[in-house]
Amino acid sequence: MRRAIIIASGLALTGCVTTEVPTTTSRPMTNTAGLERVIGQTATQLARIFGEPAQDFREDGARKLQWTGEACVLDTYLYPESRGREPVATYVDARNASGDDVDRAACVEALARR
Repeated sequence: MRRAIIIASGLALTGCVTTEVPTTTSRPMTNTAGLERVIGQTATQLARIFGEPAQDFREDGARKLQWTGEACVLDTYLYPESRGREPVATYVDARNASGDDVDRAACVEALARR
């Protein structure tokens, strides 16, 4: 009985935590200037540029990788270009520690130089 309560409690808590990974159709990248070294890259290729991500979220074939530094927080969203293909970066977000948007290309450069 005690084990059932623990399992049920754990399941209830996991239902409270969500990680929303935006779809490519809901957040199109229109300005990719300065992001050429990120857009189209796989998770392995991004790790070569930035090191291991601080966060790695996966959901239904999509993936969100996050890197943090003193200058900014960089979120990259990876989606497979077609069924069975490895996901590649299709969208990038960048913000400062306060959560305000910052220039994505500047954030990429700051984190890549570490």
